[in-house]
Amino acid sequence: MASSSPSSSFTLSSLFATAVLILVLSTAVSLKSAFHPRDMLPHLPRQVSWPILNSLYGAADLLPTFIGTANAGNNTVKWKGACFYDNTAHMEFHNKSASKFGGGTLHIKARSVFKNRYFLSADKAHSSTCMDLYVFATPYRVTWTWYFISRPHTVEFPEWDGQAEYDYVKKKGVSIFLMHAGMLGTLQALCDVFPLFTNTGWGESSNLAFLEKHMGAMFEARPEPWVTKVNTDDIHSGDLLVLSKIRGRWGGFETLEKWVSGAYAGHSAVFLRDTQGKLWIGESGNENEKGEDVIAILPWEEWWEFEQKKDDSNPQIALLPLHPDVRAKFNVTAAWEYARSMDGKPYGYHNLIFAWIDTVTANYPPPIDAHLVASFMTVWNKLQPEYAANMWNEALNKRLGTEGLGLPDVLVEVEKRGSSFDKLLTVPEQDDWIYSDGKSTSCIAFILEMYKEAGLFGSLASSIQVTEFTLKDAYMLNFFENNASRLPKWCNDNDSVKLPFCQILGKYRVELPGYNTMEPYTHMNEQCPSLPPKYNRPGNC
Repeated sequence: MASSSPSSSFTLSSLFATAVLILVLSTAVSLKSAFHPRDMLPHLPRQVSWPILNSLYGAADLLPTFIGTANAGNNTVKWKGACFYDNTAHMEFHNKSASKFGGGTLHIKARSVFKNRYFLSADKAHSSTCMDLYVFATPYRVTWTWYFISRPHTVEFPEWDGQAEYDYVKKKGVSIFLMHAGMLGTLQALCDVFPLFTNTGWGESSNLAFLEKHMGAMFEARPEPWVTKVNTDDIHSGDLLVLSKIRGRWGGFETLEKWVSGAYAGHSAVFLRDTQGKLWIGESGNENEKGEDVIAILPWEEWWEFEQKKDDSNPQIALLPLHPDVRAKFNVTAAWEYARSMDGKPYGYHNLIFAWIDTVTANYPPPIDAHLVASFMTVWNKLQPEYAANMWNEALNKRLGTEGLGLPDVLVEVEKRGSSFDKLLTVPEQDDWIYSDGKSTSCIAFILEMYKEAGLFGSLASSIQVTEFTLKDAYMLNFFENNASRLPKWCNDNDSVKLPFCQILGKYRVELPGYNTMEPYTHMNEQCPSLPPKYNRPGNC
C-alpha cells in the first residue's frame, strides 16, 4: 500500500477549498488579476489539476499554429497570442554582419489591453504566470523563443544563408508559429504525446484516449479468448488483413497516422496461396534482421506466431475476406509475380505522407497546415538530411519534374513557377514513379498494386493511382464479403456482436467505418478531404 503524505493526500475538505479558490480566481480575472486560474492549476492538488489539464490540453496542442509571414514589405502581421492578446511583427533588413547578403531583425511587440468599468490596463499579459512560445522558420532554418514580459522584442537573423534565403525572405518572409497552448499547455501536451510511443500500459491507454477524443473511436472490449482458432482452409489468395497497433513505437506512429487520415487501422497484409496449397503473407513494412522495414513474403504460421507472441504493439487484427465474385477475378499467378518482384524492397517511405494530402486545406487536422508541414520538413532536413531525402525530397522532385533538389531549393523553385508549396503537396502520386531504390509502396499501396495486377480494378486500373489510397480508402472498397452467412463458422464465434468481417486477435473490437461501401471510380481518392472527427467525404472526391 502506498504511503500518504501532505502533498499527495486528497480529502473532501481540500476539494472544497480548491473549488473556492478556483471560484475566487475566476472572479478576479474580470479585475485583471496578477494570475490566471489556468496558470495556477499546477499548484493545486494533482488529483484536481491533472484531470482539468487533460481536458484542456492534449497531444495535438503540441503543434504550433501558423500566424503569418513577415517579409521585406511594409506589412505588419497581427495576432492574438496565448498569453499576450495584442501582438504585431514586422521584418527589417540590414547588413550588420557586413556579409554579402546581410541579415535581418524581426521586430515583435507583445501586449494586451483590458478594459472594464474600473480601469484600463495596457501592455500587460493576461497574467503574470503565463508565457508565449514561438517558432520562426524559413526553408533554411528554424528557431524558437518565448516571451513573458510585455515590451518590444527582436529575433535576430545575423546573416542570410546565401542568395536563395535572401530572395525567399524578401518575397515570402519569415513564417511565425505560435504554440497556442502556451507554456503550461505545451508542457502538458508533451506529457500527453510522450506516452503514445511508450511500450507500457500507460502508453496503450494514452493511445486509446487520443483516438477516442480526436476520432470518436469506441474500443469496446471483446469477450475472451481474444485469439481466434483460424481454419486456414477458409482463407484464399487476396484476402486482406488489417491491423491496429495501440502501444509502443508503432502504436504511437499509427495513432497519429489514423488521426490525420481518418483510418481506423494502421497496417495491413495480404494472403497468398501457392500452387502447392501453402498459405503465405505478403507484407510491406516487415522488419528484417538488419532492423530495416522491407517488403516480405512470409509463411502464414511464422507471421501468425509473431503477432500472437512477439508483437509488443498489442495489435488488433481483422481478416477481410474477398467477395466470391471478386475472388473469381483475382489472378493468383499475376499476384505472385508482382509480389516476388517486390520481395525485399524497402518500405514505401517516399510517398507515405502524400496519400492523405489531397487538398490545399481540407486534409490537415487543426492546427496542422502546409506551413507547419514545410517547417517540420525543414527541421528534419537539418537534423537528418538522409532521412528527409528518403521521406519527401525525392517525392517533391517527382512532383516538380526535377532531380536532386533539396527541400530549400524545392520551396524556392515552386515559388518561381508561380505556384505554392501547399499546392505541390496535393499533386497525386503516380504508381509508375521509380525512386532511387525502386518503386515505393506503403503497406496498403503494396496490396492494392497487387490487386491492380491481379485484375480487381478491371478497366479502371490505368486511371487509378493506388499510391494515393490510405488504409481507410482500401477497406472502404466494395471488394469484400457482404453476406454474413458466407463468413467462416469460426468468424467472431465467441462474440455476441457479429462484425461484417472476422476479427482474429485483440481485446478491443476493430472498427472500420464505411467498410465495403465504395465502388471504384476514375482518379479515385485524389481530391478527398479528411478532417476529424467525422472525416466526411463529398461525392465528387
